[in-house]
Amino acid sequence: MAVVEVTGQNPYSIHIERDNLDQAAQRVAHIGARQALVVHQAPLADAAEQLAAKIASTGVEPAAMCVPDAEAGKDLGVLSNLWDTLGAHGFSRQDAVVGLGGGAVTDLAGFVAATWMRGIKVVQVPTTLLAMVDAAVGGKTGINTSAGKNLVGAFHEPDSVFIDLARIDTLPEAEVVSGSAELIKTGFIADPRILELYKEGAGNHWPELVERSVAVKANVVGQDLKESGLREILNYGHTLGHAIERRENYSWRHGNAVAVGMMFVAHLALGRKLIDAPLVALHEEILTTAGLPTRYEAGAFDELHDAMLLDKKNRDGRIRFVVLDGLGSATRLEDATVEEMRAAFDAISE
Repeated sequence: MAVVEVTGQNPYSIHIERDNLDQAAQRVAHIGARQALVVHQAPLADAAEQLAAKIASTGVEPAAMCVPDAEAGKDLGVLSNLWDTLGAHGFSRQDAVVGLGGGAVTDLAGFVAATWMRGIKVVQVPTTLLAMVDAAVGGKTGINTSAGKNLVGAFHEPDSVFIDLARIDTLPEAEVVSGSAELIKTGFIADPRILELYKEGAGNHWPELVERSVAVKANVVGQDLKESGLREILNYGHTLGHAIERRENYSWRHGNAVAVGMMFVAHLALGRKLIDAPLVALHEEILTTAGLPTRYEAGAFDELHDAMLLDKKNRDGRIRFVVLDGLGSATRLEDATVEEMRAAFDAISE
């Protein structure tokens, strides 16, 4: 078993192994909860039932609530139903929420915990690759609105995270491909060994890949929880990625959109001579090898530019990008012109 520690004001542990629902249930009891609400998606109904039974065996009273799959679950109406469920069961500050599922569920479960009685504990049990290495780690929680994705939320660190590597074997290929984008991102911004492992074949290296990627994020959020500086590097590829998700009405998988976003900022950095052409080519090679897209629809720039103007990282009306200034090294680009952005977009258009 690997354990990655997240330091900071509220330290917690990320447990990485196979078949660890028992440990998650024991943790819920250890924190002193009388009750625990397991938030899950429909495909995980059996797993939620197993986890609830394991929680009950520790003496904690379990409840479970199924929420819509993917981004449809990150909705104010769903959130309100969860609040009503907590109220109906008399949940107090002593009790806990457990997020069992993909990134949308861990985002939602975290926000429910953050807002109920101004904050109760949440134990995250991510079941998709993307949630394991990104959404469940770091304390970002939230829901979507008509104005954009994750614009309503809170920083609420989990009590603990339990990553079950056996889940990777059960995921549809599309989920593994999408989740790979967040792993690859951490390779480009901090740990190039991740990229080497992808070249060798990710399927042979999941334990090391997940541990390395989680360690990158843990190191960053341990120093900068609320994205005041360093944490912004984790948004590599996300500025255009979020704009694509919005334009596609969230029908695109998050990782697929981020992959295109990484290609875009690679070309943006190349235009500024921050990186060279071989590093741009490495983006293309690694992302394509993982099965991720690297191109987007020509003619969409103006609409995507308008969406990027809503990005949370913007300051004084300027779109701010995370770009590379070398392999494993990231910086911010805060003065990109519309012409530079358009040229970078044209380079990835099809």
